[in-house]
Amino acid sequence: MAKQSTNGDDAKTVQAVERALFILETLAEAGIPITITEIAHKTSLTLGTTHRLLYTMTQRGFVEQNTENSKYRLGIKAFQVGSAAAYFKDLRSVARPVMEDLQQKYNETVNLATLDSTEVVYVDQVESTNMVLVRMFARTGNRGPAYCTGSGKVLLSSLPQDKLKDLVYNMELKKFSNETITEPELLMKELNQVKRDGYALDLGERDEGVRCVAAPINNFEGKVVAALSISGPSIRITTPFIKNELVDAIKNAAKTISIQLGYNGN
Repeated sequence: MAKQSTNGDDAKTVQAVERALFILETLAEAGIPITITEIAHKTSLTLGTTHRLLYTMTQRGFVEQNTENSKYRLGIKAFQVGSAAAYFKDLRSVARPVMEDLQQKYNETVNLATLDSTEVVYVDQVESTNMVLVRMFARTGNRGPAYCTGSGKVLLSSLPQDKLKDLVYNMELKKFSNETITEPELLMKELNQVKRDGYALDLGERDEGVRCVAAPINNFEGKVVAALSISGPSIRITTPFIKNELVDAIKNAAKTISIQLGYNGN
């Protein structure tokens, strides 16, 4: 439950502003419309003070009152302010520490990517320092076909089914290796599996000998806004290593970033 400030800095705060913010926090925590009596009780304010503050915030759109039962809830202006704060959090600055932790733990290359139509765009990367390196397509600033990369498949799978079908059946499925999926029906099946599993694999589909595990990053609205992936040579990224270690690691890391972007889903 939200609590009013009781520290030594109270003299520096504006009491009316602090009380108004406390009411907003109380409404947010309630999650459902509540009466003015409940608000006054939860905030330890008098009914008169509570009424005056609620009236002002209602006039400004931060609080709404139901005309039928007189209960109060957060207004659209509160949502707009919260949304703006979430969007101002830069994706790369939030993701970077998590990416560095992954790279340090496994010493494999970690990528952050977004989707632009049918292309995956790599917006950040923390490279492996392993001596055994392979030439990888994924580099910060690079873009390429999404259908044959782990990050790309994660991002495509988040699209509405009708839009996804339209893209898959109209894009050119070029063959980059023996592992590349070039049949629309098989790709749709793969992408639907990715959506169910919550992660995607690229077992040498774009770069022969390179394997990748990717997971979605959600924003505060629950929308998939990026993909986090870890990639390396197949001699190190083995099937047991993927199943027993990397899948959970990348999903947990992506969830950590999502939570920091305001996502509260499971």
